[in-house]
Amino acid sequence: MGRKSEKLDEIETITLGHYNQNAEAYWHGTKDHDVAQNYAAFLAPFPKYKILDILDLGCGPGRDVKYFQSLGHRPVGLDGSEVFCRMARQYSGCQILHQKFLSLEISANAFDGIFANASLFHVPSQELPRVLYDLYTALRPGGILFLSNPRGNGEGWSGQRYGHYMQFEASNLFLEEAGFEVIDYYYRPSGKPEHEQLWLAIVANKPII
Repeated sequence: MGRKSEKLDEIETITLGHYNQNAEAYWHGTKDHDVAQNYAAFLAPFPKYKILDILDLGCGPGRDVKYFQSLGHRPVGLDGSEVFCRMARQYSGCQILHQKFLSLEISANAFDGIFANASLFHVPSQELPRVLYDLYTALRPGGILFLSNPRGNGEGWSGQRYGHYMQFEASNLFLEEAGFEVIDYYYRPSGKPEHEQLWLAIVANKPII
């Protein structure tokens, strides 16, 4: 158990260290990315004029938190990088939680939606069921989880970042085991041949039982 825990700590520490050290470059490289398709897919299942409590999981420097705030929603950001949390607070003025994915402390039934854009692929496969269950618990019944990750087959280090890359079928299995129901998925960027669409986006909900 101790050795497994040490390895997980190493994965998280090195990956977050990479983001802390490259935070400014990451911000300048991503702040103008067109993620309108992801915003639309995430918000589509909700009533048009409902004000939503949203968790931006892996919020980075705050681009998406700021966008959801601009629509009148109540977004909360969460990131494991201290530097990103500081940047997101300054940029958005929103509540930003400094928490690591492998030790989340989120209240049950706290959110209508969770937006996990380019973040959950950093969770090692052995921990993903537990993290997804934490997110399932944090959502209200009928709530929406949106995730967008690089697609592929494999798990391991890419430089100083750890990644777990899956195709739709594997992702769907993890989500179903956590209690989610997939309602939509697509590949990005749109308009490209499928072999050039390197990102998988999934919209799932927590069924009302």
